[in-house]
Amino acid sequence: MTSTAAQRIEQLRVAINEHNYRYYVLDEPSVPDAEYDRLFKELKALEEAHPELVSLDSPTQRVGAEALSAFGQVRHEIPMLSLGNAFAEDDLRDFDRRVREGLGELLPAGDLFGAGALVEYACEPKLDGLAVSLLYENGVLVRGATRGDGSTGEDISSNVRTVRNIPLRLHGEGWPRVLEVRGEVFMSRAGFEALNARAIEAGGKTFANPRNAAAGSLRQLDPKVTASRPLEFCSYGIGQFEGELPDTHTGILEALKGWGLPISHELQLARGVDEALAYYRVIGAKRDSLAYEIDGVVFKVNRLDWQRELGFRAREPRWAIAHKFPAQEELTELLDVEFQVGRTGAVTPVARLRPVQVAGVTVSNATLHNMDEVARLGLMIGDTVIIRRAGDVIPQVMQVVLERRPADARPVAIPQSCPICGSHVERTQLVKRSKGKASLSEGSIYRCVGRLSCQAQLKQAIIHFVSRRAMDIDGLGDKIVEQLVDVELVKSPADLYTLSFEQVVGLEGFAELSTRNLLAAIAASRQPPLARFIFALGIPDVGEETAKLLARALGSLTRIAAALPEVLTWLPDVGLEVAHEIHSFFEDAHNRTVIAQLRERGVELQEEGELHAEFAACATLAELLNKLNIAGIAATGAKNLAEAAGSLEGVIALSQDWLSLNVTKGLSEKARQGLREFFAVPANADKARTIEAQLREFGMHWQSAKKVVAGLPLAGQTWVLTGTLEAMSRDEGKARLEALGAKVAGSVSAKTHCVVAGPGAGSKLAKAGELGVRVLDEQAFLELLAQYGG
Repeated sequence: MTSTAAQRIEQLRVAINEHNYRYYVLDEPSVPDAEYDRLFKELKALEEAHPELVSLDSPTQRVGAEALSAFGQVRHEIPMLSLGNAFAEDDLRDFDRRVREGLGELLPAGDLFGAGALVEYACEPKLDGLAVSLLYENGVLVRGATRGDGSTGEDISSNVRTVRNIPLRLHGEGWPRVLEVRGEVFMSRAGFEALNARAIEAGGKTFANPRNAAAGSLRQLDPKVTASRPLEFCSYGIGQFEGELPDTHTGILEALKGWGLPISHELQLARGVDEALAYYRVIGAKRDSLAYEIDGVVFKVNRLDWQRELGFRAREPRWAIAHKFPAQEELTELLDVEFQVGRTGAVTPVARLRPVQVAGVTVSNATLHNMDEVARLGLMIGDTVIIRRAGDVIPQVMQVVLERRPADARPVAIPQSCPICGSHVERTQLVKRSKGKASLSEGSIYRCVGRLSCQAQLKQAIIHFVSRRAMDIDGLGDKIVEQLVDVELVKSPADLYTLSFEQVVGLEGFAELSTRNLLAAIAASRQPPLARFIFALGIPDVGEETAKLLARALGSLTRIAAALPEVLTWLPDVGLEVAHEIHSFFEDAHNRTVIAQLRERGVELQEEGELHAEFAACATLAELLNKLNIAGIAATGAKNLAEAAGSLEGVIALSQDWLSLNVTKGLSEKARQGLREFFAVPANADKARTIEAQLREFGMHWQSAKKVVAGLPLAGQTWVLTGTLEAMSRDEGKARLEALGAKVAGSVSAKTHCVVAGPGAGSKLAKAGELGVRVLDEQAFLELLAQYGG
C-alpha cells in the first residue's frame, strides 16, 4: 500500500505543480478551481495517512511550520543593491550617456547616418513591495530571505513557502544546481482591499497601503498568519548560481519563467533611450489600471557581459536605474511647524499637517528642509498647502495656495534657543575660497551651539558612534542610548567606557545577563581599527570611505588630527571644503578632550602605522604654489614659477625681487602682481612655510625619501572575495588584502588577478573559471596572508 500511496502522492504533486505553473506563471488555468481543490484535498489526505511520505517541497507544506521566536540572519553572498533613481527625462538620458561612455569601444559603431550605437535595455515596472531572495538547491526551495541592509537580511524561509506563486520545487529541467532568485513580494490592490475589509469586520487594525501590508505580512513570526494574507511574488533577477544561464537579463527571466517562477507580464526590450522613454510613458498611462501598485520603471542593460563591464559604484549598479513616476499630490492644512535637532546640531523645520491620504499613505508630517525653503514657499502656519510624496516616499510641501490663506495665519520663525537644550541657535556661515581671498555668506542651516551638552545632538552622536560600521557595539540600540543619556550616565562617547555593572543593571529593561553582555560588548570595542574610529567620530562630510582613505593614507590619528587643510587635499577625493571640516573638527577643544578621554579609558587604535608608500614624496612645489590660491597663478604658472625658483624660499625671495621676477619666463603680468602682493603679507609667507614644514614632517615633501609602492606585495593587483570565509569576515579579508596593497573589487573581469572563493561561492567563481583567473580557497588564502605577514 505504501508503494501505491507513494506513487499516487508523486502523481498528485506533479499535477498540482503543473496547475500552479499554468495558473500563476502562464495565466492559462487548465482546470476549474473545484478540480484543483479535489486534487489538493486528496493529496492532503494521503499525506496525513502516510506522514513518512511528506516532504518540504510538497504543495501541502505551504502552511505547517511552527511560529518562530525571532528571525535568523542571512548574509547575501552577492549584495542586494539598491538602484539609482531618475525623476525626469534628462536623468534617464544622462544614465544612457554614462552607460555608453562606460562601454566605450565595446559598443558597435553607429549607422551611416550618424546615429550613435544604441544600448538594449530590459524594461519592467517597479513593483511597490518587499525585495526578497529565494535560494534553490537541486531545484528545491531551501531558503528565503529579506533584502535587509543589502548585505544581511532576515531568514523568512517558513513565510515565503506560504506565498502561493513561489514554487517549492522548480518546474521543468535544466536549472542550475544552486540558483538564487531575487524578486518582489507584493499585494495586489484587490487583495489589499479584501484584507482591510476583513480587518474592519473583525474590529482589527487596517494597513495604510499594499506595500506596508506585504512587508508586515512577510515578517510575521507565525507563518500561518502570512499564509492567510494575499501575497504574490514576481522575479526580477538572480544572485548567486552554480551552472549555466543565458547571457542576457531577459533570457534569464524567460528561463526563470520556464522553471515556474512568475515574471512581469510587462517585460519588454527597448533599443536605446528613446524606446525606453516610450515604454515609461506607456506604463505610466496604464499605472492606475494595473492590478498592483508600481512607483516607476526599472531599466537594466540587457547584456550580462556589459553589466559586468560597467560594474558598480558605492551601493548601486552602473547598469540599472529606476525611473520614478511623478509624485501624487494632495491638499491639506499646515497646522504648525516644529523644529528637530540632528547629530550635527542642525535645527530643521518639520511641517505638522492635517492628516491626508497621498498615494495610499496617511501623511501628517512633511519635510521643509531648511528656513530658506520656508521663505521660498512663503509659508505661514494655517496655510493650505500642496504636498506630495517625493519619489513616492518622502512627504514634501510643494506649494502654498495663497487664495486660501486665513486671516489669522502666522509666520514661521526660527527659534532663538534650541528646543531641546535651550542653547543659542545661530545661522551657519559659508566660506567661499577663491584665488587670494575667502568670502563669507549666510548658509541655509541653523545650528544649536550646545554641542554635546544638547541631548538631541549627544544622542545622535552616540548612536552613530556605536553603530555597526563605526565602533560596532552590539546591544547599544537607539532606545538604550537615549535612556543612558536621559539618566545622565553618558555625556560623551567616552563615558560609555566608564559604565559599571551597578549603573547599567538598574536601568529599565536590564537584568544581570543583559548587563554583562552589554558591558562585554563595550569592552570588546576598545581596539577599533583606525578607519572605524575616524568614522565613529562623526566628522561632518566624512563618510566610511573617506575615513578609510584617511586611515590608509596618513596611517595614524596623530597625523590626521594635525593635518592642515591644504595637506589633506593631496589625498584623492578630498576637496578643500571637506579638508577644512576635518581640520576644524580636530581643532575644536571639546573634540580633542573627548578623544583624549577615549584614549585614557582604554580605547587603543589598531592598524596605525607609517604614511602609505604611495603618498611618500607625493607633493611638488608647483602643487603647493597652486594650492596657495595666489591671484593670477594657476597650474601652469605655478609649474613655471617652481622651475624658476627651485624652492619655496626661492619663490618668496623672487616675489619681492621685482627685477628678477619681471624676467621670469612663463608668468603673466597679472601673475607677477599677484605673487608680489601675496607674499608681501607676512602671514601668507608663514602659512606657506607651515604647509611645507608639515609635508616634510609627514614625509610627503618633494625632497622626502620615496618609497617603492611595489614593495607592498600585492600592489597593483585586483582581488575579488566570494563565498563565506570561515576564519574571518569578508570585511576583514578585504582590509587585509588592502593592507598588502591590493584593490578589492566586487566583480570578476579579465583584469582580476585572483579570486578568493570560500564555501558557497557562485557566479564569481564560475566567471573566474571562464576567464582563467587564478582561484584560491580559504586555506591557501590564509597561507598567503601568513607568507606576507598580512
